[in-house]
Amino acid sequence: MPAIANALRRLNPWHKGNHLTLEPWNLDGPPPPPRISISAAYGLLVLYALSYFVPFYLSKATRPSPALSRDAPSVIRARIRFVTLSCLACTVVTYQVLTRAGGTTPLEALHLLGLWPVALRDSLRVLFLTALLFAGPLYSCLIVERGWADWVRLQPLVEVWEEWTTWRNIVAGPVTEEVLFRAASIPLVLLARVPPPPTVFLTPVVFGLAHVHHYYEFRLTRPDVPAAASLLRSAFQLAYTTLFGAYATFLFLRTGSLAAVCAVHAFCNCMGLPQLWGRVDPPFDVAAGVPLSRRPRPSILWTVIYYVLLVAGAVLWYRNLWVLSESENALLPSSAFDASVPSSA
Repeated sequence: MPAIANALRRLNPWHKGNHLTLEPWNLDGPPPPPRISISAAYGLLVLYALSYFVPFYLSKATRPSPALSRDAPSVIRARIRFVTLSCLACTVVTYQVLTRAGGTTPLEALHLLGLWPVALRDSLRVLFLTALLFAGPLYSCLIVERGWADWVRLQPLVEVWEEWTTWRNIVAGPVTEEVLFRAASIPLVLLARVPPPPTVFLTPVVFGLAHVHHYYEFRLTRPDVPAAASLLRSAFQLAYTTLFGAYATFLFLRTGSLAAVCAVHAFCNCMGLPQLWGRVDPPFDVAAGVPLSRRPRPSILWTVIYYVLLVAGAVLWYRNLWVLSESENALLPSSAFDASVPSSA
């Protein structure tokens, strides 16, 4: 096994920290001009985002309506086909831009797309890093709600294969979104020599806006909900998808691995948003038929442990963010993220 690992490392031209020459941060003297303009890079990003959801409204099989739910298996299957084709087309376009306008070799282009090296070890590291943020929810899910018993029976894996909504949320959605909004998009921003801060914090806005169309779908299927509440729901969704997009972009730049951000995205979709207030109670067996007034009050200790783990996990995540996300396959050197290092716009 060590011999195989060493052979794979020799095939990886970045294993000694030799970053690509696309970025200006490793070069002496003034950086060369960008390979493509910033407007061209972001223009392609907007077109990519439109290609992700606009096809949903062009076919009767996927077009939302009061009588057709987005969770219907036929709709999910059709939408997965559409977004898969969009992702393949956008990835091919980015690959052509990288090899022609960017002047990269095919192997360098695959690296910028996050396809090579696969970097499984880096994927596990950033997955563990992200799990620190969910230390409290993991405790609640596995211990308080006895989710460990489901995992012993591999029930969550069975649900992924048997339920279309679970497949969409845990597999198809994370993979296609990361292919489009990270693998196919971020290399274009690097070609345009956009500095790391706007790359991390502004580029994901396009990712967040690609989810705004859910407002229209929600209004169609839930007309009884007030418009203000629906709008607030969409604004909240825009905020947290943009925030997650910034985190995923950071990890993609730090690891150069599509597999890593896909794993993190799937994990976050599986966990959902952490509970930030209220008691943490074990589930009650409704079948037992015990009246609400006679149920024993759960111990406050469940809640105390949950919030201690939630805060401790967040602190550990913050302290280990740079260490656990560091990779020899990074698309940018660590110095590129230093605000004191001048960068070209």
